[in-house]
Amino acid sequence: MSNNTFNSGKIFFCKKCIFPSTKPHIEFNDDGVCTGCLAYSNRKEINWDERQKKLLEIIKKYKKKNEGYYNCIIPSSGGKDSHYQTIKALELGMNPLIVNIVPDKISELGRHNKENLKKLGVDSMEISLNPRIRHRINKFGLETVGDICWPEHITIFTIPKKISVNMNIPLLFYGECPENENGGPLEDQDRTVLDRRWMEEYGGLLGLRTNDLSDVLQIPKEKLVLYTYPAKEELEKVGTTALFLGQFFPWDGQNNFEIAKQNGFRTYTKDVEGSIVNYENLDNVYFRVHDYFKYLKYGYDRVADWSSWHIRRGRLSRDEAVKLVKERSGKFPEVYLGYSLSEILDEIDCTRDEFIKICDKFTNKSLFVCDNKNKLVKDKDGNLIFKNSEYI
Repeated sequence: MSNNTFNSGKIFFCKKCIFPSTKPHIEFNDDGVCTGCLAYSNRKEINWDERQKKLLEIIKKYKKKNEGYYNCIIPSSGGKDSHYQTIKALELGMNPLIVNIVPDKISELGRHNKENLKKLGVDSMEISLNPRIRHRINKFGLETVGDICWPEHITIFTIPKKISVNMNIPLLFYGECPENENGGPLEDQDRTVLDRRWMEEYGGLLGLRTNDLSDVLQIPKEKLVLYTYPAKEELEKVGTTALFLGQFFPWDGQNNFEIAKQNGFRTYTKDVEGSIVNYENLDNVYFRVHDYFKYLKYGYDRVADWSSWHIRRGRLSRDEAVKLVKERSGKFPEVYLGYSLSEILDEIDCTRDEFIKICDKFTNKSLFVCDNKNKLVKDKDGNLIFKNSEYI
């Protein structure tokens, strides 16, 4: 397995799907096939009945330990996968506590789906972070690591674990294992547990630490409690264990959506901007900016993600996926779910000119057309021009 993109300066794409070699953590075999496709093809070799029996044994232990109480926590966005995880937990006879960390700017559609999730028959705890501090961190994350959604990425791990410790609910159910679904190092593709090492390696924190926020932004540590991971001793005392549910049941985002839809989940009126589906990332209005920066850094976005997942499941041909990427990827994030970019920038005290400078700062110029002065070339709508790349 290898990935020499950053050494050679040349981007290439998986021969089966269209994941690029610039994708963090991805690897390819000698035939040019990515670890995401290899992991998916290996699913037919998995004895899913045995895996589910193993999960039932785990659940039995926690049911006994927390009899008459909550016996698991489900970190939730209210999205299609959260609906699926909750439905699956209920089918398994669990009494889950849903923990929802509300995004900075939640859409009306997102609010509907969060409320709908409760109607499945569960208790839900909703956590809203201090908006004054969070807006400062949003802008700091955008400026320093190119991620406006950094607070959301860290707190989906820290807050449920803190609740696990404080309420003595040791078992947590997360969704898919990203290294298995999206392509990552082979040694982590069968991982079932989400621990601190996984969070720091794969959780999208980009090297930014909570201590950095306190030191650089001069935010008192007591104002960052919910951004802070519980101490090892606290987790061990409770026996906190977070499992990837997708390692026990074959994971499929579209199948999750179909199940969620049958249970009142509502979609967008068209394909979500920057995607090829109408049922994903419907709650957080900031997400389009986050995803645009993925494109600037690595040359791919949710269009490539969903296209690749569909290719593996026989829902798209590779040629159809390439066409979709060329038509839809990398558009400047002028609007998302009906909300304008200016609404988002106003919240974090960022001007449009300032935002464009930050975009240019994080753009990987080796992937996009530049003029003879190495300045990025853009079309009339402010979109970058992707260099000719080898999809075949």
